[in-house]
Amino acid sequence: MKQQKMKVAFIGLGVMGYPMAGHLYKAGYEIRVFNRHKDKAEKWFAEYVNSTDRPDFHASVADSIAQACCTADFVFTCVGNDEDLAEIMLGSAGVLENCQQGALICDHTTSSAKLARKLAEQARNSGLDFLDAPVSGGQMGAQKGQLSIMVGGSQKAFDEVVDVLNCYGKTVRRIGESGSGQLAKMVNQICITGILQGLSEALYFGKHAGLDLEKVLEVISKGAAQSWQMDNRAATMLKGEFDFGFAVDWMIKDLTFVLDEAQAMNMDLALVKQVNEYYKEVQNSGGGRKDTSSLITRLEKKSHE
Repeated sequence: MKQQKMKVAFIGLGVMGYPMAGHLYKAGYEIRVFNRHKDKAEKWFAEYVNSTDRPDFHASVADSIAQACCTADFVFTCVGNDEDLAEIMLGSAGVLENCQQGALICDHTTSSAKLARKLAEQARNSGLDFLDAPVSGGQMGAQKGQLSIMVGGSQKAFDEVVDVLNCYGKTVRRIGESGSGQLAKMVNQICITGILQGLSEALYFGKHAGLDLEKVLEVISKGAAQSWQMDNRAATMLKGEFDFGFAVDWMIKDLTFVLDEAQAMNMDLALVKQVNEYYKEVQNSGGGRKDTSSLITRLEKKSHE
């Protein structure tokens, strides 16, 4: 595909989208980027394009969504929530109205499965393909091009875009039909939620038991308690450092999607329900922009009340 100079658009240059679009440019795709705040797009251009001595690589900053996607073979989007996604996709100025026939839209937003299915149906009615393709791996994974990407949509569309996704995906899998990518991301968030709550309580317990937690972690991280969160967040949690990309505000949004789906399936996810309330406590204490490992702060706060 890269040899064919496929044209791509990338809409949404946030914490994740910014480096993801950079990987597409560095892979040689002709790319147009759009961001609601144009200064962010211009910063991206300066960082990736002006600093690269490759006259055969082509990139530009679009003034509108329509300009970004009107000639693109693939349109990638990565925004904050359902409201943002609906805003960029729908209406006369949105992606669906301004793509060329046969274009493929691949959305990396973590959204509700309900909206993903709706957009897939509307895309089909417009002669377009739509994949819901949320990612996991955080800001570091996006920067290193080592994201896990879980995809919902047709096999045909997935086969067409998988080589492009491999530019920033370490593991890229089609899970099933439209909406299943978002459901898989919900499974991911349930797992992270449980691990972080357990890790928070474990560190809190160990600290107040007077243990040398550096030694404890050295031992247990080589056994059955090991996890990505332990390896990457335990030390910073003990230092009170919580600035690693994925914010409490976003986790609350994601867990709300989980609870909505669970209710629709008549499930009681007690742990998710409880930890979501804990995250709201952190949020209400001014920690909405702290990363999700800040769950431990509510335990420390409780001990001083």
